[in-house]
Parts: sequence; C-alpha cells; structure tokens
Amino acid sequence: MTWPLLNACLNSGSAICLAAGFCFIRNKNIPRHRAAMVIAFIFSSIFLVSYLAYHAKVGNVRYQGVGLLRTVYFSILISHTILAAVIVPLILRTLYLAVSGRFDDHRRWARWTLPLWFYVSVTGVVIYEMLY
Repeated sequence: MTWPLLNACLNSGSAICLAAGFCFIRNKNIPRHRAAMVIAFIFSSIFLVSYLAYHAKVGNVRYQGVGLLRTVYFSILISHTILAAVIVPLILRTLYLAVSGRFDDHRRWARWTLPLWFYVSVTGVVIYEMLY
C-alpha cells in the first residue's frame, strides 16, 4: 500500500466514524458515540503523522489535470487546506470539553467541529482521487 492510499484510507475511516458518531449521538447512544469519535480522532491523528512524513520525504505533488477539473481541484484544495489548519484546535477543544464532562459546551463546539472535520476528511479522499 502506498502512503497516499494509506492516507486516503485513514481519511475515509475518519469520515465513516464521524458519520457513525453523529448517528449514535442522535439516537442517544453515548457509549457508541464516544467510541466512534475516539476512533475518528485516532484515524485523523495517524493520518496527520503519515501525511507530514510523506510530504517531508516527497515534497509537493503537482496536479496534472486541466480545464474545469483543475479549477474544481484547486477550489477543493484551498478550502480543504484552510479548514484542515482550523480544525485541529477545534477538535482538541471539543474533545477536551467532552473529557472534562462539560457536555453543554461540548455540544456547542461540536456543532461546528463535526461538519468541518467531516468536510476535511471527505475532501482529503476527493483530493487523493483527483491526484492519483
């Protein structure tokens, strides 16, 4: 398995766990919600380490597409990159609030964190598919 494929799989796993965690909390299944979110955090953490190690070794990978697809790719990449930087502290804060038992605050933060984290995970896979 190549590093880019591993990273795409980790992003996919994170997105699946985030969706499952959302469904679990909607059904008031807190133990499964907690497990899904912890696993999503683990997937995302491993992804971040793997991504940084890969790009430290390889450098940038250039997109080869042209025309409208190039515009679409860079639109996704720019939003993904900005939100990927923003999401890290949001995830850490939301997780901290849950661990601290501050569930009202956790819920308020999670309303922003979850969709942004999901977007970053899914667009990571889309970027992989467009690059490779």
